[in-house]
Amino acid sequence: MLAFGEALAQVYRRWGWEGRVWVWHEAADTRRFHPPAREGHREGLVWIGNWGDGERSEELERFLLRPARAAGLPLDIHGVRYPGPALAMLARHGARYRGWLPNARAPETFARYLATVHVPRRFYVDLLPGIPTIRVFEALACGIPLVSAPWRDSEGLFRPGQDYLLARDEAEMLRHLKALRQDAGLRASLVASGLERIRARHSCAHRVQELLGILASLRQRDVTENAA
Repeated sequence: MLAFGEALAQVYRRWGWEGRVWVWHEAADTRRFHPPAREGHREGLVWIGNWGDGERSEELERFLLRPARAAGLPLDIHGVRYPGPALAMLARHGARYRGWLPNARAPETFARYLATVHVPRRFYVDLLPGIPTIRVFEALACGIPLVSAPWRDSEGLFRPGQDYLLARDEAEMLRHLKALRQDAGLRASLVASGLERIRARHSCAHRVQELLGILASLRQRDVTENAA
């Protein structure tokens, strides 16, 4: 059986796509991921993500657990694959582990909190720079302020400092969380800007149009080559 990379290379050679790369990013299904119809009481932080194999345990402690506690913000965590040592770490920092959360319930969950945090896996930071997980798109679409640990937005998908806050280290994360706790105007500004960006560029409808555009460009190239 051919490895996936070689199989993909054969497809590219067959269709004459060598040297062509399209980056097709994640997006938010804005029919489901949107702000609540009516705003209610919000407090604390929420983080939705799986523990995995511990590949970001250090980052979670540095960019989520310690800053949340230092900022005086209650923290709820949803996800799976949290082994005993991970649960013990959460308990040491006063975080409440809530277990598995169906993705369809993420919007109603986000609606109960002041903010959320994005902590990318090392795989994304080191090997897929510029590729955020879908949680960034879905969180912004739900109208919740977001603070992110470092990642390189090399594709210019968002506007750091405007659509979300970027923390380059633990101290900056703490400053951002304290600011969000105290400043309703900052929270409102981030929500408005993040929503505008999603609705302008990052819904599933946008991705469909991008895919159709790629297919149209390939058909046009075939027509041109056949005519020649």
